[in-house]
Amino acid sequence: MPDKRSHRGANPLDHDLFAADRVPALCEATCDLSWLLSRDYPSASALKLVGDRHRLAQRQRVAVARAACSNKSLLRRRKRQAAIEQLTGRLLLIDGYNLLITVEAALAGGVVLRARDGTYRDMASVHGTFRKVQETVPAIELIGRFLARHGATQCTWYLDSPVSNSGRLKRTLLDAAASQCWPWTVELVPDPDSLLGIATDLIASADSAILDRCSRWVNLATEVIAACVPGAWLIDLGSTNC
Repeated sequence: MPDKRSHRGANPLDHDLFAADRVPALCEATCDLSWLLSRDYPSASALKLVGDRHRLAQRQRVAVARAACSNKSLLRRRKRQAAIEQLTGRLLLIDGYNLLITVEAALAGGVVLRARDGTYRDMASVHGTFRKVQETVPAIELIGRFLARHGATQCTWYLDSPVSNSGRLKRTLLDAAASQCWPWTVELVPDPDSLLGIATDLIASADSAILDRCSRWVNLATEVIAACVPGAWLIDLGSTNC
C-alpha cells in the first residue's frame, strides 16, 4: 500500500502508549536496559527481557531501545560532544535524514524521545522511500536559520542514495539554501553512517552507531527543537539517574 501520509506526526496508538502515566514505567525500562547493556548483554535479548518484565507494547520497546545506552557509550558520547557554540566558523557534516525527520516529527506533533545520552530521537522511520510531508520545508528552514545564527561556515548534508526520492530532497535542500544564501552542499552516498563515523570534521547526528565512532559531534536536533519548537511532544526517558 502506498504511503499517503502528509505529516510526520504521531501514530494513532501513541497517545495511549506514551500517556503521562506510562512514562515512569518507560523510564524504569530504559534504566534496566541500560544496566544490561553496560554488562554486555546482547541488545536483542536484553530488550526482550526488559520488555517482557515491564509488559511493554512493541512500539514502547522501540522507544526504550532508542533511549537506552550502556555506561561506556554514554561516557564516550559525552566526551566527544561539542557545544553548539563550536559551530561558528566550522564545517559541519549532517546526517541528513536523521536530523530532518526528527525536526519534522517535532513540528508535526509526533513523539520525540529524550534519550539517556541527551539526544532527541523520533519514532518515525523511512523504509526505503522518503516522502515529503507538510513539515519538510518548514523543518529545513528552521534548521537553516539556526545554523546561520550560530555561524556554521559550510554545511554538507549526507543523504542515503538507496532511499527513493533522495534526489528530490537534495533539490529541495539546495533550493532552500540558494534562496537564503546558506553555504550548503548535498551529497548522495550509499552509506552516510560509514562516512560520518570516521569523519574528522564536526558532525550532526543522533544515530547511536555513528556517535559511538565519530571524533566530534554536535547535538543539533536537540538544540533546534529546544530553541524553535517549544510545543514539541517530548517524552523524557533520559533524565533518570541510572
